[in-house]
Amino acid sequence: MNFKFSERISTLQPSAIREILKVTQDPTVISFAAGNPAPESFPAAEMAEIAAEIFANDAASALQYGVSEGYNPLRTLTAKRMKEKYNVGRTFDDTLITSGGQQVIEMLTKVLVNEGDVILCEMPSFIGALNAFRSYNAKLIGIPMDDDGMDLEVLERTLQTTKNVKFIYTIPTFQNPSGHVMSLARRKKLLELAETYNVLILEDSPYFELRFAGEYVPPIKSLDETGRVIFSGSYSKVLSPGMRIGFCIAHKDLVAKLTVAKQVSDVHTNLFFQMIAARFLERHDLDAHIAKICTLYGSRAQLMCDLIDEKFDGKVRYVRPTGGLFLWCSLPDGYDAMDFCRKTGEKKVVAVPGSSFSVDEHEVTPTFRMNYSLPSEDQIRTGIDLMADVLKDYVK
Repeated sequence: MNFKFSERISTLQPSAIREILKVTQDPTVISFAAGNPAPESFPAAEMAEIAAEIFANDAASALQYGVSEGYNPLRTLTAKRMKEKYNVGRTFDDTLITSGGQQVIEMLTKVLVNEGDVILCEMPSFIGALNAFRSYNAKLIGIPMDDDGMDLEVLERTLQTTKNVKFIYTIPTFQNPSGHVMSLARRKKLLELAETYNVLILEDSPYFELRFAGEYVPPIKSLDETGRVIFSGSYSKVLSPGMRIGFCIAHKDLVAKLTVAKQVSDVHTNLFFQMIAARFLERHDLDAHIAKICTLYGSRAQLMCDLIDEKFDGKVRYVRPTGGLFLWCSLPDGYDAMDFCRKTGEKKVVAVPGSSFSVDEHEVTPTFRMNYSLPSEDQIRTGIDLMADVLKDYVK
């Protein structure tokens, strides 16, 4: 059968990370490729107790259709926590529960972007967002980064010379894939530029609570007094990714239109898991739970960094993380990380080449991303040893 696909989907390529994850189904493969939380971080016992109670006493509600805006207790608890703890949300804002943070990105693009409109994003950036933007035939312009986040001089020049910019996409805290944290001064300046040039900001923050070192930096949305910032959050990294529960806090007029988009997408987010999440927030200390996760990830990140320092013989540079899930690494200039990742894959240890996170999908880059949250300490030790063996012959 010869299928004729739509123009906006025919050139779209599958996520390299999702493809790599197929390989990791082999139990003998050590994966540094995923963005998965550690299974030890899932509050399974607490959720099992809550789930049993729901099925015993409230099954009819849990198994019925729900409203598109989200289960109201979870919306209320989410908005309250984000306001009280992080000063996110104003009287003009509303909260929408989504099927993961990815749905916020995809639906916002659907709601705001016409074919050929421009989205400015960090370079490198999250592949799930890049593919969502591509699926609506948006024009992507990458803005380079340094250790402090997006280069705002380049951003301003781009805003001055580019028409039809619909929004700026940023992951300001523990950026995926680089792990960078945008400074407070730069966050304020970014918001000023958005005001000056009348563009919106999509602040994608699925990792922002996973800090195990350094000082807290407030969300850009906490500085927003006009409704210009859309905050995308997620319970995936602090409760469970399989629940597929994210949330959006944005101006109520925008949330109203996003709700319409959700109605034609999936009607509503899984109601049973929304109820579990809400009752977990009511009964358990989420902050204490997150603190345990941060301790675990801080230990694994330290181990991975120490082993790289010991085993890689200075052949790989990396950004030492202060939170999040990822280590951003680079071979010496002139080397292709795609080729390197193929060779490590042959040794059954996988990482993600940096080209997967590029606006230009065909870019040759020495960079690659490693994950430390999912593999065990033994897997980290074995995987780094295997990669070191490849490096001995690969980098001369």
